[in-house]
Amino acid sequence: MVLKPSISTLILIMLSLTVMTCGNSTDCDRRCLANILVKKELLSAPQGDNCTIRVNITSIQYETLSFDTKEMQMNSRIKVNMQWKDSDLGWTNDTYRFPTVVLPVEKIWTPRIVLDNAVETTTEPYTNDVQVRRDGVVEHSVILFTTVSCEINLFNYPYVFGECPVAINGWSQKSCSLTLSIANNVTLISGSRGEWQTLSVSKNEDKTQEDRNYLFVTLSINPFGAFVTLILPSALIMFADLVSFALPFEGGERNSFKVTLVLSFTMFLLILNEHLPNGGNCSPLLHYHFSFCLVCLVLSMLISIVLTRLSVDGSILPCRRVKVHPTLDTQTHGSLDAEKDTGVIEKKCGGVTSEQAALQKIVKFLENMKKDDKQTEDTMAFSYRLDKMFFYFFVFIYISYIIILICITRTDICKVNNLDFWDDSERDDDNFDYSYNPD
Repeated sequence: MVLKPSISTLILIMLSLTVMTCGNSTDCDRRCLANILVKKELLSAPQGDNCTIRVNITSIQYETLSFDTKEMQMNSRIKVNMQWKDSDLGWTNDTYRFPTVVLPVEKIWTPRIVLDNAVETTTEPYTNDVQVRRDGVVEHSVILFTTVSCEINLFNYPYVFGECPVAINGWSQKSCSLTLSIANNVTLISGSRGEWQTLSVSKNEDKTQEDRNYLFVTLSINPFGAFVTLILPSALIMFADLVSFALPFEGGERNSFKVTLVLSFTMFLLILNEHLPNGGNCSPLLHYHFSFCLVCLVLSMLISIVLTRLSVDGSILPCRRVKVHPTLDTQTHGSLDAEKDTGVIEKKCGGVTSEQAALQKIVKFLENMKKDDKQTEDTMAFSYRLDKMFFYFFVFIYISYIIILICITRTDICKVNNLDFWDDSERDDDNFDYSYNPD
């Protein structure tokens, strides 16, 4: 019976010491409360009985910084506003009257967001402080600068419309995990970056796995710049080659013009080689278009050269010698033969016979000239008929090519899958129960 007052006295002393140590709660301001919470050193994640941490993503602000068409990588800036509950950071209204308090971000645990398809990610806190409510709910914001690998179907470049996912998730290690609950509150900021435009961004999730969330970014290219610098020059060069059939081919002017076109187009391709997109598995149709244009230009140049030789020599064989003009050959040798024959005839037969022989030589010479001129005219006429046929041939080829090109661009030939980056190796496949069991 004597011990009971002693125990009561001891309890009162301990309570008074506690009050003196901690101070009066009514006299403690927000900084005092913050210091008390910081001294707890809660740098580890709040863990419940099932070893699962749940973080709510209240809103997301997305911005596309750039898109590298050659490397097929997208750079983005993402602001994520999140909140989670840590009961050890809470207090009661009776203890402290403040509903919220601000703590340094490095003094408590903050969740780390995982981007599954990111090549490189940099995470920065939006502010150096976090807000903690009385019930232990922590509100925090981070800025993610990320580079994701995204293969877009560039087959119809520069008329491109595609989607690029940005996977925002927590992490999962066996039974312990950090799960994100993302609200459908995604805002797009500044959609235009260079030739690429961000049309929309939305939050999606994988239907087969609940913990797989991603932002679906819809992109398109402004085709005006690429059309002016890529498609229009090639079309004008092909049109100039077609119009060059109006030039005469026997003088060599057409050949020089066509060689200039081929060299110009080759230099055009060399300059644009570093700027043309690769396209990955879906190589742009523009590469095949340039190859077709180059083949047609070279073929047109070779045809013009062959027709020029045919008009001059009457043959397309490259190793055959060019004939000397029949008029010059006949005049030179014919005059010498006439003089020799005339001298012989004068010695043998007299003046009358020599005059007849000379007249026969002149008649034969004129007949040969007429025959050679007729052959030259026939060769030129044949060459021009061939030239006309090749002109219509190229017109037919170009029209057919345009029709085929339009049909190909209207069909969905190449398809890409941008959702094949998920990692299933960390999935828990055993039957062990990791949950807390007090018994």
